[in-house]
Formats: sequence, C-alpha cells, structure tokens
Amino acid sequence: MHDIKSIRENPAAFDAALSRRGLENPSSEVLKLDESRRAKIQAAETAKADANKASKEVGAAKGRGDEAEFERLRALVAEKKADIARLNDEAKAEDVALNDLLMGLPNLPYDDIPDGADEADNVEIARWGSPRNLDFDPVEHYDIPAVQGGMDFETAAKLSGSRFVLLSGSIARLHRALAQMMLDTHVDENGLTETITPVLVREDMMYGTGQLPKFGEDSYKTTNGWWLIPTAEVTLTNIVNGLTVNHDYLPRRYVAHTNCFRSEAGSAGRDTSGMLRQHQFEKVEMVSVTHPDQSDAEHLRMTKCAEGILEKLDLPYRTVVLCTGDMGAGARRTHDIEVWLPGQNAYREISSISTCGDYQARRMNARFKPEDGGKPQFLHTLNGSGLAVGRCLIAVLENGQQADGSVDLPAALHGYLGGKTKITPDGKLA
Repeated sequence: MHDIKSIRENPAAFDAALSRRGLENPSSEVLKLDESRRAKIQAAETAKADANKASKEVGAAKGRGDEAEFERLRALVAEKKADIARLNDEAKAEDVALNDLLMGLPNLPYDDIPDGADEADNVEIARWGSPRNLDFDPVEHYDIPAVQGGMDFETAAKLSGSRFVLLSGSIARLHRALAQMMLDTHVDENGLTETITPVLVREDMMYGTGQLPKFGEDSYKTTNGWWLIPTAEVTLTNIVNGLTVNHDYLPRRYVAHTNCFRSEAGSAGRDTSGMLRQHQFEKVEMVSVTHPDQSDAEHLRMTKCAEGILEKLDLPYRTVVLCTGDMGAGARRTHDIEVWLPGQNAYREISSISTCGDYQARRMNARFKPEDGGKPQFLHTLNGSGLAVGRCLIAVLENGQQADGSVDLPAALHGYLGGKTKITPDGKLA
C-alpha cells in the first residue's frame, strides 16, 4: 500500500515509477478521490461549526420571543445536521474507495530494477556450478526409471484431479529429507527461527501481504471464509500485523515448512506434465522483518541463504534480477534463483527472494519505535523460498539421473536417508 501524503507531494515521481510497471498516470484517479474526500470532510466540519453557532442562537431567539427567528434557526440546525450526516457518509464511502484503489496498486520498483516486459528481460547477476556433460539423453523427472514407481499422477488425478501427485517409497522419503535438510540448514547455519504456522488464514491476513484484493483467483477460499495459504509468507509476515514493536525487536527472521495451495489461474497449458506446477505443494519459506536501513543487506543475505541450499546439493543454478514486467506486485526488488534441469535443458525458477519495503507494513499497520524515541515508523518486510521442496526434488532427480535409470543422490542428503546414496532403477534406496 502507498502513502497518500507522498503521492500528494510528488505525483510525478509516483507516476514515473508505476509507468515502469505499465500503469499510466495512476495518481490522477487517486488524487481526484482524495481531493473529493478531503473536501467533504472540510464541508462537514464547516456545517458542524454553522450548526453549533445556530444552536447557541436558538435559545437567544426564544428568549427574545422572536418565534420567526427561532423557527428559522431550528430549521437551519436540522438542515446542517442532515448535511453533516450526508457529507460524512460520502466521505467514508470515498475513503473506502481510495483505500481499495491504493490496495490494488503495485509497489514502486527500485530505480536500479531493469525495465522490461517479461522474463526475457531479466538480468543475470550470478551463476554457480556447471551442468554435467552427459553421455546419454537426459529425461524429465517423471520419466526416470528410478522415479516412476514412486511418483503417481494417475492415482492423484483419481483422488483430486489434475496438478496433484502421490509420492511414495523412496521418492516420498527423499522429498521429506530435502525439507528436513533445508530446515536444519536455515536454523542451525543461517540463524532463522523455525516456526509452525496455520495454513488457513483470515481474509485480512491475505490483504496484509497483498494477495488480495487483486489476486484472489490465484488462491482457494473455504466456504466459511478462511483462505488456504499460497505460501507461508502470509502467516509469517502477518505475525507483526497491527503491532508497534521496539527497535531492538528487529530484525526477526523466520522459516517455516508448510503445505501451500495455488489455483494456478491463468496457467492453463503451462507445465502440465510432471510436478513442476501443482495446486498443492510444499515449501520452506523465509521471512524477515527489518529496520528500513537493513532491508537491502537483508535481501542479499536471504538470497545467499537460498543459494546455499543449492550449493549443498551440488545443483547448478543462476540468479537473476527480475525486470519491472516480471516482478510480483508487492516487491520493490526480486532475485529469482533458477536451478538447472537437464530433462528440460533449461534453468527453471526454484526460489524468488523479494524485498517489499514498507508496502506490506502499511497494509498491516506494522511499525517500530525508533531508537531515538521519535515517532513510530513502518518497518520493512522480505520473503523468499528457501526452497520449493517439490522443485528441489525434481532438480535432485534430474541432475542425479544415470544412464542405467538410477539416480545418484547428493552427499548432503546421505545422513537424512540412513546412509543411502542412490535410488536404483527399480526405485529402491541403496
């Protein structure tokens, strides 16, 4: 959400920033509503002053026996009270409309974000590892012989429909091991606080992190008004919803492993094979709540945390800065980490690390008390995958696949798998 005072003071800068996201002069409608709302508030205050003045004069007219003046003043008071009620109702309605308008506008990209229309305009900033030189044609994860018995899309479709998967045996255990390794690394090495959160949230929590009002179709709503979280960003960030914390409360760094739910609206025809794009999936999510002066450094730190998981697993990746046309609505800067998938012969996103500035904090009314004792300020929030467990499973399977149909497993996982180092072509851990 945006600061209306800042828009009033510099509408040209606001428009210039959002023009990079494809919006034309958004301040015009914002300021028109704001001006009308403020004018009605002022008119109501003037009417109230007139009513108070007339009320004082009513008694004097009555005392003088001036019935005509008495009736005129009584009618004037009634008229002014009706005007006050009408103007206040109109101002409240416009205040709601203004809030909805501001809630629906995306965040302002930082000046150093590359301009662009889509992912083709993202800019690579780092690369680690090199894809293996294979002496056979690699296949996608679901076609690896070692995987086929433990990754069942047909039964999942019978149970739930398309874009679900049933994992079993060695594949289910590998999936669990990946999540455990991620959590242990983030807690023991990266200093994050492990957190178990609900996966059902109130609607205002979805507003707080920006999934609503514009992106409701991307998520699932229950019949009694709860929403299934699309990511633990929603629950972890909203821990500070409505709070004013002391400066020494910051930074707060959380990590949670949860099921996530997305309708994948608008993704028809994309990644329909395999488990790359699912309605239900697991993710290890990182969220940081920081002082504004620390948020840029925190963004880099969180990016390193996510990259470190891939390095432990010896998975080649590249990191890109998203351009204005590919960046999520709530972000000011986003780093996407893309892991190498031999079966697709491409790098594919496995983590997005975003800094949101005070955009979410304004929506949540989350503030901190400065060390110098000044007026409370909005804090900054950041979020990122550390990592998407299913996509990491895909990467481990595809990068570890062998010519005989087996899968060699990364050394970092051996201890989580009882010392097993591979999945045999018939799907057994060995």
